[in-house]
Amino acid sequence: MIRSILLSTAALFAFASSAQAQQIVRHTNPPPAIILSGVTIPPGAETLMLSGQLASPIDPAVTDSIEAYGDTKTQTISTFRKIEAALAKQGYKMSDVVKLTVFVVGDPKLDGKMDFAGFNAGYREFFGTAANPNLVARSTVQVAALAGPNFLIEIEATAAKMP
Repeated sequence: MIRSILLSTAALFAFASSAQAQQIVRHTNPPPAIILSGVTIPPGAETLMLSGQLASPIDPAVTDSIEAYGDTKTQTISTFRKIEAALAKQGYKMSDVVKLTVFVVGDPKLDGKMDFAGFNAGYREFFGTAANPNLVARSTVQVAALAGPNFLIEIEATAAKMP
């Protein structure tokens, strides 16, 4: 009986130790890919899902046009700064982001096509950098419109970290 209890205790300790040793695994794509193929989040990880974020106007007093928020790259950078602030409020960093869902409106200046290059240029300022070498799993889709007529981009973020 005592031997059985000792074995059960040892097995429980081994399981707990292996669970603590687990880490978030980022499944990379071959270069020059700038996104992951996927992410494995082990049991016990904390996960934070942020609602879609929109850009702030360049000048808070002017909000009546797309130009008031900037082109796709400008709106992407502004949106990522808002995501960075929202993450910080919850004790997370941009390096904890594991998944993005990105909604891009076609730019009228590009005949209604989304500015994917502009989005990627803004994205590269936050991911795969010296300050944050992590990449994320990501989906990017063009949509007809967002909640406001002057927005070109909306980004949802999911972050995860081990306690």
